[in-house]
Amino acid sequence: MKTKILLVGIDGLLLKIALESGRAPALNSLKEQGYFSELTVDAPTYSGPGWSTLLTGSTHAEHQVTDNRFIGHALLHRPDLLSLAFYQDQSTRTFAAAGWPPIVDPSGLGPIIHERREQQLAYKHRVIVRDGETYGYEKIDAEIADASCYAIEKFAPDVSFIYFCGADEAAHAYGILGAQYLNAIARIDDYVERLHAAIKTQIASTGDPWLLVITTDHGHVDEGGHGGDSPQEKASFVIAVGLGRDNPHWPASIGPEELTPLLLSERI
Repeated sequence: MKTKILLVGIDGLLLKIALESGRAPALNSLKEQGYFSELTVDAPTYSGPGWSTLLTGSTHAEHQVTDNRFIGHALLHRPDLLSLAFYQDQSTRTFAAAGWPPIVDPSGLGPIIHERREQQLAYKHRVIVRDGETYGYEKIDAEIADASCYAIEKFAPDVSFIYFCGADEAAHAYGILGAQYLNAIARIDDYVERLHAAIKTQIASTGDPWLLVITTDHGHVDEGGHGGDSPQEKASFVIAVGLGRDNPHWPASIGPEELTPLLLSERI
């Protein structure tokens, strides 16, 4: 049986703060039981280039996303993880859910994850698009979590990407040293635990192996903000936990552009 992959993206998460705060028990448990590697993302440390690299396995020079405006990008020629998994095996069913429109919304900037309308019409590719920039990520992340748990429980997609941005929103508004950032982390940690539980329910029913993977696109300076090349802004990580299978045997240290190829290798 092929491994089902769920990649969870938590925008702007400084894992060190999350773990030391005690407000992220799910993340701490998954880190302790799974594969873990720190990542160093390339500057400029914005979400556009960060997620483009992580989700396509491309360098900044290859995808040509330099900021969050996506001007002159080459994403059409740099397929994302979900699209690549489908091209690898056209029986693959994929799912994406995000509240930051450039990741999934074909009507705006990007999107990083290709629309693949033909597969959507054939129910092989499902996409949940929300607008956290307009309605706020505390509300939108909750909707993303609900829809994603439902998708895992009812459809068990083969390869999925689920994105939360509440921590990044709180960091920009209040910095990373106050209660607001930790409260946002705690909410997202609960969503991660719910997704973990939904996967375990699926495994109990079907016996299919899963790989739950968590990462982020950048960190923040203490007062909130990113884009520069300080170690704190460039800090990222990968947690990968095998469920119903072994943890992946990946190199001890990997680059952000290596994540998508490594995930695809787990599907072969």
